[in-house]
Amino acid sequence: MSKGIVLSILASCLFGVLYWFTSLLWPLDGQEIFGWRILISLPFMTLFICLSGDWKWVPIIFKRLRDKPLLIPCVLLTSFLVGLQLWMFMWGPLNGHGLDVSLGYFLLPLTMILTGRIVYGEHLSHLQKIATALAVVGVANELYRTGGFSWTTLVVAIGYPMYFVLRKKIGIDNLGGLWLDMLLMVPASLWFVLAGPHIDIGEQRQALYALVPLMGIISAAAGFSYILASRLLPFSLFGLLSYVEPVLLVAVALLLGDSLQDGQWLTYGPIWLAVVVLIIEGLKHVSRQRRSI
Repeated sequence: MSKGIVLSILASCLFGVLYWFTSLLWPLDGQEIFGWRILISLPFMTLFICLSGDWKWVPIIFKRLRDKPLLIPCVLLTSFLVGLQLWMFMWGPLNGHGLDVSLGYFLLPLTMILTGRIVYGEHLSHLQKIATALAVVGVANELYRTGGFSWTTLVVAIGYPMYFVLRKKIGIDNLGGLWLDMLLMVPASLWFVLAGPHIDIGEQRQALYALVPLMGIISAAAGFSYILASRLLPFSLFGLLSYVEPVLLVAVALLLGDSLQDGQWLTYGPIWLAVVVLIIEGLKHVSRQRRSI
């Protein structure tokens, strides 16, 4: 389990870097960045899967789809769900929704915990219950402060649990399934790139020749780590560890010009404490594993 915890934290850090990275890709807009992210990430993801030995899942998935054509709409739905999240991740910080998207990631672990409890009957440890209670305080304050959540917040908080449950249900909760999801995004990605203002990178910003491929590498490594962590960890613990990412996303949003209002400190403060509790939980688990060796 310690390997899953490390991979989850690594994925969160890489996603935080990627969130900030969008600010370096001017004059590209959110749609173009999403398009380039998928087109550049897919070859690197293919390489990672081949090196890890997970390419074996790709022909297995295609065989299942050939034998059970009714699964094809489900696969199209998983691709749409994760594609919507990836698009919003790149679009949000460039269009004044950086904190809204970040709040969605704060809500996500709670919706993941609830999903794990209802769908899979999972139970929480004592420290995980404390972390959940702290997170609930922060979420309740935001509900009281604003009277609700923006659509971007809700799409993140609800969309990902649906995605992971559906992946498990149809048996594609592996790197081969993620690769197929990304492959199905290629047509939309091409449209976003070709429908853009056709920026001449060579004339406007030669640095994009290096920055865009680097974005692809970071994105592929983050997705690789995230999916591996989801396979190695219980659903509830995987959800709780997801709190590391929104803390980083808020920091990035603040760096990009967003600001916290006075009342929002009561939202983010308890949630940051929940992250500290989860770090303690992870350290205790690693310590127990070392003593048992």
